[in-house]
Amino acid sequence: MEQIEVQTQARQEFREITDSVQNVVQAGGIADGVCFLFCPHTTAGLTLNENWDPTVRHDLGLVFTDLVPHRSDFRHAEGNSPAHAKATLVGNSLFLFVRNGRLVLGSWQGVFLAEFDGPRRRRVFVEVIPT
Repeated sequence: MEQIEVQTQARQEFREITDSVQNVVQAGGIADGVCFLFCPHTTAGLTLNENWDPTVRHDLGLVFTDLVPHRSDFRHAEGNSPAHAKATLVGNSLFLFVRNGRLVLGSWQGVFLAEFDGPRRRRVFVEVIPT
């Protein structure tokens, strides 16, 4: 298992990590298999989405803010309850196929760490299993 470290820059952002994941896949030398990704944080997650147009990331941020606004009746003392809820909606894991040593992704897809309580230093665990 390998680990990718990601330094986020904003309270909420979608940081593309596709190249970092691909580097782990290539370093492992596995031609065909499955790549498992796990984010061990309760206020961040992982998602696949468009990586061509950066305005999509901006728009996703607006949607998540609308879905989970801050509420005065949240009880969590740290004040980051919206981040916990958003991370639950996104999820903390992904799996991707690997063919010929490359991640199998759609034309416009990229892998993103979804940060909801930054800026922070985050970890993503990557395991590639041959098939």
